[in-house]
Amino acid sequence: MEQLTTRNGQPLSRLTFGTMQFGGTADKGASTAMYHAAREAGINHFDTAVGYTGGASETILGQLIKDQRDDIYLATKVGYVGGASAANITAHFDTCRKQLDQDTVDLLYMHRFDDDTALEETFETLAKLQSSGHIRHIGVSNYAAWQVMKAQSVAQSFGTKIDVIQPMYSLVKRQAEVELLPMARDQGIAIMPYSPLGGGLLTGKYAKGEAGRLTDDPRYKARYDQQWMHQTAKALLDLAGRLDVAPATLAVAWVAAHQARPSPIISARSVAQLQPSLAAEAFDMPPALYAEITQLSVTPAPATDRLEET
Repeated sequence: MEQLTTRNGQPLSRLTFGTMQFGGTADKGASTAMYHAAREAGINHFDTAVGYTGGASETILGQLIKDQRDDIYLATKVGYVGGASAANITAHFDTCRKQLDQDTVDLLYMHRFDDDTALEETFETLAKLQSSGHIRHIGVSNYAAWQVMKAQSVAQSFGTKIDVIQPMYSLVKRQAEVELLPMARDQGIAIMPYSPLGGGLLTGKYAKGEAGRLTDDPRYKARYDQQWMHQTAKALLDLAGRLDVAPATLAVAWVAAHQARPSPIISARSVAQLQPSLAAEAFDMPPALYAEITQLSVTPAPATDRLEET
């Protein structure tokens, strides 16, 4: 696998910081404080998207990294709305550059798969952005494994490749283990999974009766409000209590400890909320503890569904 680095050649941090809250639930002051806390913890990989918080996420992040651009690996995403046509990619990326106040980014993701646009059009456009020096690496988010491999074949026809995938992955969302993670490991594709805390479920706050996205946002309720998921979160909370470690630290460190070596994307609304996730950057996950945490949730069946071979 090609090692991704910052522009000055530094390897990427174990964790990635996601700025989806910048300019939304985190105002500029809170965003700035979280950025500096992440930098102090050693994080140098920051992730955003053209449409996050109406563009405020990119605008705030662009201002924060301006004086240390070569030390930062900057990733953004296009195509969540409007599809993956050449025109939409170009328009979105032009907006990214204006909002970030940066002419180039290190990693540009297609935010999701587009059934209505030929992959040849999408990846020829990305290849041109890469050859012109506007992007260094190409990523895809929310793709199935077959979609990644189909896109990879097309990318190769244009002399480039998919360098990174960004799937959903956490202790309560383990579908990526079936095909995506093994595929990425086999193909030498880096993995930057989002939502390692399961929409906040794995922090234990819902077990304590607190409110959050699962109670306020129908999308997250549909995604995570299953009884077994709540049971897993409660078991993780109990284990964290016995170890005197924050459950969020265990949840993030568990994702990072997978043999495919993902770099989980962490996020928060404040420094106080962020700190337990940041602690995973330096957390040592012994194999026995990894196995114990793994057993708290449902392991998905293998792609062949031959359970006797697992």
